[in-house]
Amino acid sequence: MNKTFLSTNGSRLARAECGANGQWSVEFLLEDKNVRCLTSDPCNPNIVYAGTQGNGVLRSEDRGKTWQPVGMEGQMVKSIAICRADPQVIYAGTKPPAIFVTCDGGQTWTEQESFRRLRRWFWFTPAEPGAPYVMGLAVSPIDPNLVIAGVELGGTFRSSDGGQTWQGHLKRTSRDCHSLRFHQTDGNWVYQAGGGWPAAVSADGGLTWKQPLRGLSWSLYGMAVAADPADPDVWYVSAAPHAIFPQLTKMPRGHFAGEANAFLFRKHGTGHWKRLSGGLPQPLDYMAYSLVTDPEAPGHLYAGLSNGDVWHTADYGDHWAQLPMNLGNIFVAMIML
Repeated sequence: MNKTFLSTNGSRLARAECGANGQWSVEFLLEDKNVRCLTSDPCNPNIVYAGTQGNGVLRSEDRGKTWQPVGMEGQMVKSIAICRADPQVIYAGTKPPAIFVTCDGGQTWTEQESFRRLRRWFWFTPAEPGAPYVMGLAVSPIDPNLVIAGVELGGTFRSSDGGQTWQGHLKRTSRDCHSLRFHQTDGNWVYQAGGGWPAAVSADGGLTWKQPLRGLSWSLYGMAVAADPADPDVWYVSAAPHAIFPQLTKMPRGHFAGEANAFLFRKHGTGHWKRLSGGLPQPLDYMAYSLVTDPEAPGHLYAGLSNGDVWHTADYGDHWAQLPMNLGNIFVAMIML
């Protein structure tokens, strides 16, 4: 089946599909739903979930062509995660920061009240008005009860009992969480991108973390993270300098369209981060808000930029080519089916 890309596009959904003739078609959907996040069923790529601002969670069973509501109406849903071991188990993170879970594919949702008790007075959002929110959410591919959540800006937290109880902020993770991922099949490996500490990794299911910095230079504002499907020790991050003029503003450089000064990096094992080029613009004028791997093709990586361009590599980032289509803009989620 030909590839399909879905992305959040301001307040709507962008959908790009490559036809049998190799030509791409792009359409924009859900104009009135204010889509904020996306995820697909890891066992059935035809099934996709979208979180919205006020319209709850939507579900598509035809690769994003048509959508139906599946609960959480009235909630501002900022993140969704599905467990590969049991795709009926879905977690949703909201603004203000709360976590809900369904064990029946969205028919019923329950708030994990213990997560609310984690909130502290210093939590805030630097990115948009109002309360902070659960921006990062990841569930183990082998254990539906192991969940890691990241608040922008507040902290990163771990639950091993399906959200009934939570550990406090995990040491050596970013409090300004932008992206959280479990490896697609290995439940020991978890990855994070965030502000301040651009990249963090755990090899024991989120119990302990490392924050490798060597090779990132001044690119300390991490946005998206991804890991190779065949080798969890190969992973990627998009990052930019933290501020244009640190003495005047704390606005991250990566959010300035046309002058993001961002880069993509790859890390393998104990080696340093390597800046990726090979045809990729140096630097990226638009932040890579999303990094997507192909579960059936090790070494393949897609980078979705804020201006809607999508770049692809088939050799772990050594060489890149731009796909002949544009998603309008990508803010901040992109998935591939």
